[in-house]
Amino acid sequence: LEEMDNHEDDDHNDEVDDVENGGDGGDGDGMTGDGHSWSEVAEKSMSMRKPLLRRRTNMTSQIAVIGSNLCPIESLDYEIIENELFKQDWRSRKKVQIFQYVFLKWALVLLIGLSTGVVGFFNNIAVENIAGFKLLLTSDLMSDGKYFKAFLVYAGCNIVLAAIAGALCAFIAPAAAGSGIPEVKAYLNGVDAPSILAPSTLFVKIFGSVFGVSAGFVIGKEGPMVHTGACIANLLGQGGSRKYHLTWTWLRYFKNDRDRRDLITCGAAAGVAAAFRAPVGGVLFALEEAASWWRSALLWRAFFTTAIVAIILRALIEFCSSGKCGLFGKGGLIMYDVSSAATSYGSADVLAVLLLGALGGFLGSLYNYLIDKGLRIYNFINEKGPYIKILAVVFIAILSTACSFGLPWLAKCSVCPSNGTEECSTDSESGNYKSFQCGSGYYNDLASLFLNTNDDAIRNLFSTSTGREFRISSLFIFFFTIYFLGIITYGIAIPAGLFIPVILAGATYGRLVGRLFSTISTLDTGLYALLGAASMLGGTMRMTVSLCVIILELTNDLLLLPLVMLVLLISKTVADCFNKGVYDQIVRLKGLPFMEAHAEHYMRQLVAGDVVSGPLISFSGVEKVGNIVHALQSTGHNGFPVIDEPPFSEAPELCGLVLRYHLLVLLQAKYFSAERVRTGAEILKRFSPFDFAKPGSGKGLKLEDLSFEPEDMEMYIDLHPITNASPYAVVETMSLAKAAILFRELGLRHMCVVPKSQGRPPIVGILTRHDFMPEHILGLYPNIKRHR
Repeated sequence: LEEMDNHEDDDHNDEVDDVENGGDGGDGDGMTGDGHSWSEVAEKSMSMRKPLLRRRTNMTSQIAVIGSNLCPIESLDYEIIENELFKQDWRSRKKVQIFQYVFLKWALVLLIGLSTGVVGFFNNIAVENIAGFKLLLTSDLMSDGKYFKAFLVYAGCNIVLAAIAGALCAFIAPAAAGSGIPEVKAYLNGVDAPSILAPSTLFVKIFGSVFGVSAGFVIGKEGPMVHTGACIANLLGQGGSRKYHLTWTWLRYFKNDRDRRDLITCGAAAGVAAAFRAPVGGVLFALEEAASWWRSALLWRAFFTTAIVAIILRALIEFCSSGKCGLFGKGGLIMYDVSSAATSYGSADVLAVLLLGALGGFLGSLYNYLIDKGLRIYNFINEKGPYIKILAVVFIAILSTACSFGLPWLAKCSVCPSNGTEECSTDSESGNYKSFQCGSGYYNDLASLFLNTNDDAIRNLFSTSTGREFRISSLFIFFFTIYFLGIITYGIAIPAGLFIPVILAGATYGRLVGRLFSTISTLDTGLYALLGAASMLGGTMRMTVSLCVIILELTNDLLLLPLVMLVLLISKTVADCFNKGVYDQIVRLKGLPFMEAHAEHYMRQLVAGDVVSGPLISFSGVEKVGNIVHALQSTGHNGFPVIDEPPFSEAPELCGLVLRYHLLVLLQAKYFSAERVRTGAEILKRFSPFDFAKPGSGKGLKLEDLSFEPEDMEMYIDLHPITNASPYAVVETMSLAKAAILFRELGLRHMCVVPKSQGRPPIVGILTRHDFMPEHILGLYPNIKRHR
């Protein structure tokens, strides 16, 4: 956020200073020098880039808003590090070890499916019982005529539940606030931010979501379920948590970002499947919206994971069908069966669908715009501290309570339909008709929407054969209230999903359009509500295929497929004329350096060498310990080029790329030599690839953890065994647009830029994702033509 860059917290000053000193911060194209030739190589390299001669240090896009704090951002290593240790291990690996790796991978996705299914069911059963008890108590008091006492009980329950959710989020895991889908999307794109998948975040995401939804906020538990599934996958994939002393050595095969990415993708798909009971929709959601990288084997595993979720949910629902789970009965899990309604439609219905699509596109883009503005305001509020966060949560809870309890008093009582299939009574645990202040044989249509769980309100809006159940005036009041509350609620310090508010708003205006076309249309108004929800989802989320399948799995009405497809296409097309999808906007708003699937127009006017940041720092193949320690202290770079020089080669040549963590492991072992000679054979015998495995979200090895004697600094260390001998490299004259596409598609963290002509240093610099960010490029070239 442009406004937020000047508001760093004191807790993060050290990291930000490190970013400024190191060029590319934690992600950097860090490159080191070979002792005495270090500065000369840097100066020669810079002089070879005469047109761009400047000490360019990329200080953009290296901090982002996580929770309400500014945190340093790292990138993930999705590339296979092909050093000598890796090659030796790969050659010596036996069939039984390969089978063990494959078996464990399938076992992990099985566990992810089981765990996510159980957590999804727990969320639903908890919300149904907590919120159901609150609503039944309120209804009982209302039926006895104790209106003020009913309000006090209703408001008191909501405020207590909201305060608990806000306190969990403010004090334990600030990163758990919001939907979580933008953070998961950024992680799968290669962005690592502190605590976004930590065990504490998982804990708060589960219980904070339960208390938040039960408190009557206009939020959903679907977005948080995606984040929950990703957290579960991360916890299992990294072999537990070092911080909480939960580790499993038999999961050492998965201590790399590449395998964790696959598992977290499966976790995100499982989260959608658990939230919507839509296994196929979950896979397509992960493919269309969450993942930046896909392959057929991952598709197979994701499908298996979501199938396990569906089986677990079905078994648990059957167990609860006999009333063993309290107030959890037929409701709870979102499943809106509208297949009983007639699905024949004519030209008038197609015209109504076109109107719904255009309306959904406009309202969805406006919703995104207002969400953007609201998040900017909430960021400054949340910066004031945890108690201010909780105060904001309680204030929104009071406002939501006042609306949901006060607005039904504006509605007139309606006579219960004589042939209705739903019981017209305040004692019903869920259903279409709530009497509120009305007498026997009457119901309050606004109370039937407001004094219900969000899931039951959607069921009421989707209900078929109830064309005039809700007055037009009541639908208008409900729409504007839900639209407004959905915007101001997203941004407070609680786990909050966007799907449910959007579905509620869309279903309401869809039902209004159905009433408008009721004289010439053959479609049921409940189906119009469904199409309205689809149009609002398309205008807000900008997804098509996955939303279409999720809606069909939710409603069990395949005959409506052509109209759902049409309304989604129209709403997305209209909304794209105004702004981006809501998750893309939030990713950008938080400052997460997300690599888009397409290159910007201005990138075609530049080449890779034009945006390389400096100064260039590199190591020799056999380097002095003191030089390595100095480079690690003075920069926050993650990757350093290794350049062989005489006598190890006839001329300077690029040997490869060595990672910061690998250097720290080698330095910790203190396997040094007094002479500048190659000792790689002994290092290969002493170490295994698992010694260099990347730690998970717990604390990894840092330079501050190491200590050196003065004589150690004069010793030498051979870097060849841990150097990635085959890093991805592009020539400096390659189009920047082409380099950006290559960088994203391969899931890289570092891309070496090599010179086009001979007689120059073997490497010009290294590109990281920060070098492709608009802030960096447009900062270097402010006068470049941005659009075609």
